[in-house]
Order: sequence, then C-alpha cells, then structure tokens
Amino acid sequence: MVKKRLWMVGVALLMITLVPAVAAFLLFPYSPTKPPKANDAGSTPQGVQEVVRANNQFAFKLYSELVKTETGNVFYSPYSIFSALAMTYEGARGETAEEMKNVFGFPESDILKPNFAAIYNCINEASKDYELRTGNALWVQKDYPFLEDYLKTVEEYYGGKAAVLDFINEAEKSRETINTFIGEQTNHKIKDLIPPGALDEFTRLVLTNAIYFKGDWKIAFNQSLTMEEDFWVEPNRAVKVQMMHMRPNETIRFNYADTGDAQIIELPYRGEKISMIIVLPKDFEAFESSLTLEKLDGYRAQMKEEKLDEICLPKFELETKYFMRDALSNLGMPTAFSGVADFSGMTGRRDLFISEVIHQAYVKVDEKGTEAAAATAVIMRLTAVPETKVFKADHPFFFMIQERETGSILFMGRIINPTG
Repeated sequence: MVKKRLWMVGVALLMITLVPAVAAFLLFPYSPTKPPKANDAGSTPQGVQEVVRANNQFAFKLYSELVKTETGNVFYSPYSIFSALAMTYEGARGETAEEMKNVFGFPESDILKPNFAAIYNCINEASKDYELRTGNALWVQKDYPFLEDYLKTVEEYYGGKAAVLDFINEAEKSRETINTFIGEQTNHKIKDLIPPGALDEFTRLVLTNAIYFKGDWKIAFNQSLTMEEDFWVEPNRAVKVQMMHMRPNETIRFNYADTGDAQIIELPYRGEKISMIIVLPKDFEAFESSLTLEKLDGYRAQMKEEKLDEICLPKFELETKYFMRDALSNLGMPTAFSGVADFSGMTGRRDLFISEVIHQAYVKVDEKGTEAAAATAVIMRLTAVPETKVFKADHPFFFMIQERETGSILFMGRIINPTG
C-alpha cells in the first residue's frame, strides 16, 4: 500500500512537471523542428535569383546601418529578418507597403511568393551532412478578425501557420509560449527572444522566423595545433585568442583570392552545400566604409581553387540581440512603425502598426565546424495605443554563411574582438 501511494505521488509530481510543457506544445502551430513545406509552384531560377538578390542587398543595407552604432562584434541573419518582414509586407498597403518594398527590395508579389517558397524549401531539404532548417509562424490574438486571405497566403507561401494566443488576458504566458517555440526551433540557442513587457493587452499579432544551422567543416582544423596567439583588435593593441590552424595536404584546394588589399577564402562545410566566406582586409575601416554587395560579388568572382600552406582562424562564440525599430526606420520605412501605418491587408482595417522588430543571433566556430542560429519577432499592436520607443543599441574580419546553390546570405557579421 505504501509503495502504491509513493508511486501515485511520483506520477502526480511528474504530471505537475509535464502539464505546462505539454500545454505549451499544444499551442504550437507545428512541430518546431519539422517546418511545413511551402508552395513553390511557379518558381523559376530567375525568380529565385531576384529574391536572393533582394535578401542580399538588404543584408548590406542593414550592416551599414548597424555599424553606425555598434562598436564591437556584429552578427545577425539577414534571411531571418527578411523572412519575418516579408510575411508582414503581405499585409501592408499604400505608403507602408511602398516603404517596406524599397527597404527590402521585394519584387512583385507574383514573383516574391513562389520564389521565396522555393528558397525556404531548399533550406529545409533534409541532409545527412549537416542540420539546416527554418520556420515561420503567426501568433494571433484569439477572436481578433484577421482576413482569411492573409492567413492563407502566409501559410501557403511562407510556411507560416497561425497559432491562437490570448495576449489580452495572458500576455506573459503568450510570450513564454512563443519563446519556448523559438528555443525548440533553434536547438535552444535562442532563448528569451521576446523580453518581459514586450507583449501586452494591446498586442494583436506576433510574426516569427527562426533559422538554425550546424555543420562540420569539410576539412577540420587540427585541434592539437590550436594555441594561444595574438589577435590585433587595433594596429597597436592585441588580445589573446585560441587560434586554430589547418595545414592542408598537397591535394586539397580552396576557393581563394588575394586582391592586394584583402584575402578572401571560402571554407565549405561537409556536403559542400553550405560554406563560410571570410574577407580579411589589410585596412578593415577602409574596407568596411566601402562595403557593398557589388564589392563582395567582385571578390567572389576573383576566387579560384588554390593550394594554401596554412589557414588560421580564431575560435569564437557570439550572442547578439538587436531591437531594430530605429534601424529599419532609418533605412526608409518609418510609416510601418507609426500610428498611420496601413496593414489593412491583414484585417481589412488600418488598425495595426509594428511596435518593435526584435532579432537575436548566436554563432560558435571551433575546430570541428559551426553552429549558428537566429530568430526574429515582429510585434504588432493596435494603432490607437500610444507608441513606445525602445532601442538597444590577428585583426578584424568580415564573414557570412551562405546557401551555395542560390548564393543567399543566411548569416553575416564582423569580428572586431573574438573574446567578446
């Protein structure tokens, strides 16, 4: 009898522990690590390149804006931000839509939708060589009248299924549900994306994107060669870092170029579909001041397979978080964040505006490979509510992680100081 009681107490305690977790999972729009397929019928190679070009152009626009205020390391996923705002754009109208189109370079809707879907599906293709996935979601206020056409478009072409939450009565619980979902999508590398107080009774919609990558280098760095060395953060100031070394054999070739003012190398991950491109300029400030997508494309065009005697790269691990309202406004879409925003394509009324765009990213690079994750949340509130304004604002190198088939930039950033 005593054993039976103890067993029952154990079961009860287990249920108390599991019920909140199970309840949260029941609120998810889909299994976090199994994003739904999008409808890419009608996509074309030219259309895919047009959407990729828009994403990549935005990547450099945002980079130039972020480095105006960020003095240290920078890392983010242009793809994640582009995805979350593309879903938002589907509901924008009038001047709001025009400004968003100019900032993100969105092509016409009949090109954007199926070709975005094709890129999304390509990222989510299963591979035995690496993990790469992305997922979108809509988190809508229960009983709030969103247009069926809008919800259907986002689900069909962006894989953005809708989940119903109650921001009015359970804002904090809703925040925890969204954050738990994002955590599951990103192997728990993105935690607490939406901070306490960011959602309240006036929130009506949150749009989220998450992207996760984990891959081993095609050719790993030799762990026994990693040693403490100087990394020159300034011409006359160094910090100690763990510097990795690779000494390839005679048969191995890397895509590489030396332009005189910079060295560029491509390090592929196992499977060779994903790679990291590193640009190591002699004068980082001069390089960054003139950095554009066209300049990077010029570097890439000069690369050819070459044998290298040694490759050295510092180990690093970064976590970043950006509140992007001001950055996106400065790039040219202030109306979306104002009381005169027009997102009538979502509800049939001009009753919503973007209160904040939150982006969080993580990257770890070591001898074995790379793990990177990012998530973006677009928070939308009623326009009748007073607006709040929140803003958090051996030598350096620039880097990005790309999907090689399309050239789409998935992650990018700079390392000023690998020690943080």
